[in-house]
Amino acid sequence: MRRAAVWAALGAYAALASNGVAAGEEIIQLIDAPGRELTAASCVTCHSLDYIPMNAPLMSRGSWEKTVHKMIDKFGAPIRPEDIDQILAYLTANYAG
Repeated sequence: MRRAAVWAALGAYAALASNGVAAGEEIIQLIDAPGRELTAASCVTCHSLDYIPMNAPLMSRGSWEKTVHKMIDKFGAPIRPEDIDQILAYLTANYAG
């Protein structure tokens, strides 16, 4: 079931990636850097991508790590353990205050 959700999310992200993801009237484009596709696909399964830049000024690697683990443990985000470091590296390099 989790694998199907991940594949569905990746498909949805791929369909939207070239145009961005709409949140209200704005188009949210994550910074183009290694790990963007994995991070976006993992996050968009549960919420809009606008949460990432919105929270960035308050975040450090430690706070992103706590947030990612909360999403997995409390909300059931379909993030594989082997993908966590790549997601954290992307978020820390591009969206940490």
